[in-house]
Amino acid sequence: MASVWRLSVLCGAQGGRALFLRTPVFRPAQISAFLQDQPTPGWCGIQHIHLSPSHHSGSKAASLHWTGERVVSVLLLGLLPAAYLNPSSTMDYSLAAVLTLHSHWQVQQGLGQVVTDYVHKDAVQKAAKAGLLALSAFTFAGLCYFNYHDVGICKAVAMLWKL
Repeated sequence: MASVWRLSVLCGAQGGRALFLRTPVFRPAQISAFLQDQPTPGWCGIQHIHLSPSHHSGSKAASLHWTGERVVSVLLLGLLPAAYLNPSSTMDYSLAAVLTLHSHWQVQQGLGQVVTDYVHKDAVQKAAKAGLLALSAFTFAGLCYFNYHDVGICKAVAMLWKL
């Protein structure tokens, strides 16, 4: 009963037309023309909405980056059980490279969006991106140092599991 009453509030006494259809701001013909890039008489708004990425299809960099991320994720899914079953220095260095690359891309997506939204100076944005790149390089160097001078990633994880 309450839903019927709410519906009657939205429908006016003028032939049952809904409230939003009686407002002079937007009419369905204007909205339809707006989405189809056709000019409507009396409409002064910007009429360029493109829902498909066909206008930016000249660059394949984003597509290749996305494909690279998927390849690294699949490699990581196969590399983790392989490293557990066959711990070796090759697995240690492979894990160091793939984990660093995977974490760099994930942090770049999250932190890069924050930097883009809240940091408005171009020099500071470039410094933040350079800092992230330096952090990833130091992470990879640290994991390689750990693999060369200590027990390695695979044996370190096994030692942690024995605790």
